[in-house]
Amino acid sequence: MTYWRLHYHIIWATFERQPILTVELEKFFYGVLYGKAKELELNIHAAGNVEDHVHIALSIPPKLSVADCVRHLKGASAFAINHRPDADGQFKWQEGYGALSIGERSLNEVMAYVARQKEHHNNGDLLLVYEKLNEATE
Repeated sequence: MTYWRLHYHIIWATFERQPILTVELEKFFYGVLYGKAKELELNIHAAGNVEDHVHIALSIPPKLSVADCVRHLKGASAFAINHRPDADGQFKWQEGYGALSIGERSLNEVMAYVARQKEHHNNGDLLLVYEKLNEATE
């Protein structure tokens, strides 16, 4: 068995940053997210969101690239959301994502930040480096 410790903070947004991740929808999303993560042998350490974007602290095995991991997670969740009985089939994620590598010593700090997304956004105490989705994001 291969030894690995590859931790990441991944961020992605709803299409056009639409505030559509409601409490009801986020519960469904997390069910799909954790199911797909198990299938891909990912270890999700923490996940959090606000209405228009998602943060995940996870470990990705070396057999899977970060890009493939995100593609699978975004694809599976959008597909499942669009196939809910009450769905209009129009849900989609914005193109792209943010990805930061996390050292072992920083993992707990990042996990806490990710898990408390609603609190950080409500209080305005965001760490901007953890909020980037692309190079243009301030």
